[in-house]
Amino acid sequence: MKYIYRIAAIGLFCILFLPAESALAKSPSHFGPFKPINISHRGASGHAPEHTFPAYELGTIMEGDYIEIDLQMTKDGELIAMHDETLDRTTGETGMVKDFTLAQIKKLDAGSWFNETFPQKAKPDYLGLQVPTLREIIEQMGPNARYYIETKSPEFYPGMEEKLLDILHEYNLVGENQPVGKIMIQSFSAESLKKIHQMDESIPLIQLLSYYAPAIITNEEVAKIKAYAVGIGMHYTAISPGYVKKVRDSGLLIYPYTVNEKEDMEMLLDWGVTGMFTNYPDRLNEVIGKRMP
Repeated sequence: MKYIYRIAAIGLFCILFLPAESALAKSPSHFGPFKPINISHRGASGHAPEHTFPAYELGTIMEGDYIEIDLQMTKDGELIAMHDETLDRTTGETGMVKDFTLAQIKKLDAGSWFNETFPQKAKPDYLGLQVPTLREIIEQMGPNARYYIETKSPEFYPGMEEKLLDILHEYNLVGENQPVGKIMIQSFSAESLKKIHQMDESIPLIQLLSYYAPAIITNEEVAKIKAYAVGIGMHYTAISPGYVKKVRDSGLLIYPYTVNEKEDMEMLLDWGVTGMFTNYPDRLNEVIGKRMP
């Protein structure tokens, strides 16, 4: 069953993102022709305030394959899109997300900080943007969008995984009638991913890894990850061509983050990554497009 699940997950990327007769000139693949996945990091967050509808919509317009959504959970158990466990950086409010209700968070301004930090990109429409819930994102972006969801700090939020899967099933985004890979879920927490895998093993999972030195991965680590996940993700500055090759040879997918400069995108594609996260999906789309035969 796990073998079939893994092959289906890998095959999905070939089917969804590249015609059968096409291939990238410089990107090797052991799984046949493929088009690397362009993941809009917190939306097109290089152009608009992260985790707001303008960023998500721009990510789609700029042909990102997935919308990345970081999840936190409010005091009253609502899943919201926010990267940090604290509200400070993107709303100006001081405190932990888990200590505020959704109603309190909805009163905050999640867009003005962007105008202040990036005055050259500032727009009046960004003033007063609200923090969206996962439900609101799915309802606005629609059932045809692809969502790359991260369970952030799940140790702070008991029941986060159950709530997430309940919502995904409610909107019919996962299950027997949906293609594998419409939803991807990632986390630094192996426990969170294993819990999701136990509840629904059809959802492709990505284990995020943190490195403070050049990345090394052992055969034992690979085997453990493959028991519940189809791929891994890490900061792109930690990896090397040899690391990418070992991961790809093992049968795992690899999605580095957060890659914003074209020369780095080119380098990683040459190494054979299966996709990457970027704040500028328009740039990555251009880089990938130029490599198509």
